[in-house]
Amino acid sequence: MDKTEKLLNLLQDRKIISADQAKTFTQTITKNKQNLGSFLVKKKIITEEKLAELKAEIYNLPYYNLLEKEVPKEVLNFLPEEIAKTYQAICFERNEKILKIGLVAPNLRAMEAINFLANDEKLQAQYYLISNSSWQKIFKQYQQIEEEVSSALEIKAKEEGEDLVTVDSDDNEDLSQDDINSAPVSRIVSVIIRHAVEARASDIHIEPYAQESRVRYRIDGILHTSLTLPKSIHKAIVARIKVLAKLKLDETRVPQDGRIRLIINKQEIDFRVSTLPLTNNEKVVMRILDVSKGAPSLVDLGFNKLALRRITAGIAKTSGILLVTGPTGSGKTTTLYSLLGILNKDGVNISTLEDPIEYQVKGINQSQVRPKIGFSFANGLRSLLRQDPNIIMVGEIRDEETAELSINAALTGHLVLSTLHTNDALGAVFRLLDMKIEKFLLSSTLKTVIAQRLARRLCEKCKREAKLTADEIQEITEELKAAPTNILQEELPNFQSVEETLKTAKIYEAVGCHHCNDTGYLGRVAIAEVVEINEQLQSAIDNEDKNINIGMVKKVEDFLSIKQDGIIKVLRSQTTMEEILRVIDS
Repeated sequence: MDKTEKLLNLLQDRKIISADQAKTFTQTITKNKQNLGSFLVKKKIITEEKLAELKAEIYNLPYYNLLEKEVPKEVLNFLPEEIAKTYQAICFERNEKILKIGLVAPNLRAMEAINFLANDEKLQAQYYLISNSSWQKIFKQYQQIEEEVSSALEIKAKEEGEDLVTVDSDDNEDLSQDDINSAPVSRIVSVIIRHAVEARASDIHIEPYAQESRVRYRIDGILHTSLTLPKSIHKAIVARIKVLAKLKLDETRVPQDGRIRLIINKQEIDFRVSTLPLTNNEKVVMRILDVSKGAPSLVDLGFNKLALRRITAGIAKTSGILLVTGPTGSGKTTTLYSLLGILNKDGVNISTLEDPIEYQVKGINQSQVRPKIGFSFANGLRSLLRQDPNIIMVGEIRDEETAELSINAALTGHLVLSTLHTNDALGAVFRLLDMKIEKFLLSSTLKTVIAQRLARRLCEKCKREAKLTADEIQEITEELKAAPTNILQEELPNFQSVEETLKTAKIYEAVGCHHCNDTGYLGRVAIAEVVEINEQLQSAIDNEDKNINIGMVKKVEDFLSIKQDGIIKVLRSQTTMEEILRVIDS
C-alpha cells in the first residue's frame, strides 16, 4: 500500500472524508496528476498542519508545529542553509545531547547528512515531521541572518574604505571569499576531514555528480560512501579545500596539487590534495598522512619468519639494492620506512628522496622531489651521491635514468632501498632488464626483493567461526603441499600434515560491528614473498637464463609465495580466504 492509499484510509478512519469522497478524490488526482495532500489543502478539506500530523502518523514520526516558534540563530545554523534548502530540513532545538530536526518529508539522504554532522559533536538527532509552511517560516530566518552579516560587512568595508563585491546567491559559477570561508562550509569541510581521520581513512574522495556531491573514504584499502551532499554546495567545498591548500581558486581547467597540515585530536596530520577537472566540476582527493605516527615494525606489519630472516640479511649488507614491489596501495613505502627505522643509527648517514614524505623520521635526511621545478628522482639521486650517504632510499624507480643511477650507487658502495611496480618478486628482475640495465650489473647489485600486498585483518570484536567450502579446501591443500614443510611447521603450531591442520584450524568470517564500521575488518596485515638473489640466481641473470622462474627459485632456496603466506594467515585466524583471493586477484 503506497502513502496516498494510507492517507486516504486514515482520513476515512478519522471521519474526515467518506468512502465515496475517497474514490472521487483518487480519480481526480490520478486524472490531473495532482498530489493528494496539496489537493486536500487547496479544497479546504483539511488544514496543512492537520495534514502534516496525519502524515507523521503514516511515517511513524512525531509531529511538530513550528508556526509560532522562533529558533535561535546558533541552533538554526547547525544545518548549513544549502542542506536545509535541498532537503527541506530545519534544526529547531538543541541541548547537550539531543538535536531536534524538522523534515517536510522523511529523506534517507537528508538523515545521512544530518547524522554525519550530529555525530561529529556527539549529538543524537531526533526527527519530527513538519508542514511546508512551518519549514518556510523558519527557513526565512536564514535570510535574516544573511542580512545581518551583509550589514556587518558593509559597515566593516566602509570603515576600511574597501569596495564590496556583490555575488548573486543563485550564481553557482562564481564564489566569493565569504562563501568559501563561511561558517557552514568551513564546518562541513572540518567535519569531513575529522571523520576521515577518526575512521582511519587513507584517502578522502569528494566527487561531483549530476544531482549530488559524494564523499567517500578509503578505509583498509576499500572505498566507502560516507556522505551525500547537495550538488549546489560542491563548488564551495572544493574552493574551501583549495584555500586551505593554497591552490589557485580561479584555475579549474587543469589539475592542481597542494598540501594542508592540520592538528586534529592533538595529532599533526598532513593532507596531500589533488584536484582534477571533470565535465562540469572538479573532483578532489586528499591523501591523509599522519606525520606524528611512526612506521610500524616489520613484525607489526605481519611479515612471516622466513621473510623477516631474508629482509634482516638484506639490510645487513653495506651495498647493493633491496626492492619492495607491488601495486599501488600495497604498503611498499611503509615497509621501506620500517627498514629505515632499523637502519637508523648514529654511525650511518641515511638520505631519502620521496614523493611525498609520509613520515618524518628523526636522524634521517629526507627530501621531497618536485618534478615541476626539475627536482626529480634522477636529479635528486645525483645530488645525494655528493652528500656522503651510506644508505639511500629512493621512493620509486620510475624510469631508466633513475634505475641506472640506483645501480651505479649500489656499485659504488651504497645500500639502496627503493620500490617498483611489479606483481611478484621475480618480476623486478625482468622490469629492470626492460629498463636497459645490463644483466651483469643487475646480478651483482640486486640483493633482495620483497613483493607484498595488504589484506584486511578480521575485526576481533565480531569475527565469527566458519567452515571452508570444498573448493577452498582443495585450493588451500594444493597451495600448502607446494610450500616447504619446515616453513609451515615454523608458521603453524603443531603442524603435522596439511590435512590434519585443516581439520583442527579455526577459520573465521567477517561479520561487522560498530568497532569496524560494519565491515568485519579492522586494520591490515602484509602478505609477502621474499626472494634472496643468491649465487645461483645471480648466475642465471648473468647468463640471461630464459628459465628464471619460481620453480628455479624453489630449487635454490626456501620459498613461500604471497598466496601461500595469505593462506597461512587465514589458518592463523587473521583474515579470510575471500579477502586473500580478492587481494591476489587485484
